[in-house]
Amino acid sequence: MKVLVTGGAGFIGSHIVDLLLAEGYEVVVLDDLSTGRRENVNPAARFYNLSILSEKGREVFLAERPAAVIHQAAQVSAPASVEDPLEDARLNVLGTLRAMDLCLEVGARRFIYASSAAVYGDPEYLPIDEDHPRRPLSPYGLSKYTADAYAALYRDLFGLATLGLCYANVYGPRQSAAGEGGVVAVFADHLARGAAPVIHGDGEQTRDFIYVGDVARANLLALRSDLVGFLNVSTGRATSVRELWRVMSSIANSDIIPRTAPPRPGDIRHSVLSHARAARELGWEPTVGLEEGLRRTVEYSAAAREAAAVRGAGLQGE
Repeated sequence: MKVLVTGGAGFIGSHIVDLLLAEGYEVVVLDDLSTGRRENVNPAARFYNLSILSEKGREVFLAERPAAVIHQAAQVSAPASVEDPLEDARLNVLGTLRAMDLCLEVGARRFIYASSAAVYGDPEYLPIDEDHPRRPLSPYGLSKYTADAYAALYRDLFGLATLGLCYANVYGPRQSAAGEGGVVAVFADHLARGAAPVIHGDGEQTRDFIYVGDVARANLLALRSDLVGFLNVSTGRATSVRELWRVMSSIANSDIIPRTAPPRPGDIRHSVLSHARAARELGWEPTVGLEEGLRRTVEYSAAAREAAAVRGAGLQGE
C-alpha cells in the first residue's frame, strides 16, 4: 500500500515514516521544510519539498495516487497562533481541507490526521476523555477543533474515512528545542549544553507525556483499522514539570539547578488524557515508559550536540 505523509520531515511525521517503511509500506513524503528537516526523511521514502497548499503539491497527489494519507503538517505553536491567527488558520484549517479534498480527488480511501489536546481547553475533569467539552483557549486550539469538525463533515458528506488522533504532549528524539519546543526537548538541550533551564511557576503543573514511537504506532494501527472519529493518544499519567527535570537530570548525571520565573499567563495547571477508547477500539496502549523514553531523548540530544561540535571543528579546520 502507498501512503502519503504530509509533514513527514517533521518530528512526529518522520517517526511515522520510519515505522511505515519498516512495516513494508511504500511511503511518499510531502513537506515544505518550514519546520521539518531534510535529514529526518528516511532515504527509502520519496520526498517532495512542497507545501500541501501549493499547486505542485496537488500534482504530487495526482502523480502518486496514494491509497491513504497521514496528515501531520501543521502550525503547532499556540503563542504563534495568537500573534497571527490568519496564518494559523491557513495552515491548520485550509491545509487539512486541502489534504482531504485531494484524498477525494485521487480516491484515497483513508485519512488519518493529527489533532491536539489544545482542543479541550481548561479541563472540567481528569483524565480528559473524548466526550469532554471542547473550549479551546488559543487560535491554535480552535484551528485544530475546526479541522476536527471538517473531518467529521467530510466523513458524513463525502464518505471519506477520517480518524483524528488527539495527541497529548509528545516527546522524543528529533524534537526541536527552538521556539516553542516541547519542555522535554528544551530540558534535554539544556542538559546537553550544561545550562540551567527555566521552570515557570512552582513546577507542579502537570502534563501527559507520550513517547513519539508510541504515537507513530498509534498511526500505524489507525491506518490498518476501519475506525473513524476521534481518539486520544496518551499515557493517562500526569507528570509534573519539576519531576520531569528530576528524572532527566538524574539520567544525565547533572546537578544543575533550574532557574525560576513567574507563571506564564494562560498556562493550564493540569492536563492528562484518557486513552481508554484507543485501547478498547484500536488495541493501542503506550509501551515506552517515561524514564526509558526520557533516557532515549537525553542520549539523542547529547549525541546530536557532540556531532554538531565535531562538524563545527571540521569546518574551522578547513
